[in-house]
Amino acid sequence: MASYKSFEDLPVWSLAIDFAAEVFDLTRHDAFKYRGDLVNQIRRASLSISNNIAEGFERGTTSELINFLYIARGSCGETRSMLRFATKLAGMDPVESGIDAAAQHCERVSKQLYGWIESLKHTGIEGQRKLTDQMRGQYAADALREEFREKYNSREADKSIREGRHTQFLKDKFDAMAAIKEAERSAGTQEDAPLCPFCNSKMAKRHDRNGRAFWGCTQYPRCRGSRPYSPKSAG
Repeated sequence: MASYKSFEDLPVWSLAIDFAAEVFDLTRHDAFKYRGDLVNQIRRASLSISNNIAEGFERGTTSELINFLYIARGSCGETRSMLRFATKLAGMDPVESGIDAAAQHCERVSKQLYGWIESLKHTGIEGQRKLTDQMRGQYAADALREEFREKYNSREADKSIREGRHTQFLKDKFDAMAAIKEAERSAGTQEDAPLCPFCNSKMAKRHDRNGRAFWGCTQYPRCRGSRPYSPKSAG
């Protein structure tokens, strides 16, 4: 999972803010004239989604972030409900397609929020205010590993070979692998790490939401293998 330094960098916040702008533009149509209460409520609910994402991110702990993401999802449901209600009103035919597109946009935001919430429930990172140096190192290693998988897959390798960049590609790949290993060393993840019982990948020392250590698969979230933590449990 990538490491984001501000809520403006979050893809789901960008999607939510675009959705709010879409709702504000949609409700300027003449079909929404004289429907003041409905327009105001739809606009407030749509803007509440991105606002709650931003506030949760800035709070600094995972538990608070999850709480605000649930509130944001609730605002998604509220907004979609009002949009669907609007289509039941007389005179809304000119904006029916726009309402349907906005509702689908809103549903995409909701699905992204759900996915993020589920991933946060299983992370050992408790948030910006509770990160230890070791947990920061583990988080950095995970982010580098995910970036490595995306950048140095077979498709990218094939492209570099076609473009005559094979030597540079291999050098960059080697440097990226070295950066991951260094991040893992600083996080202590090489400490007698065992192999995953499910996929046989190397495991890493992680922490659950209560701060208890456990071995987790480095291929998470593709693999959710785990083992009880013991410095001598390798093998």
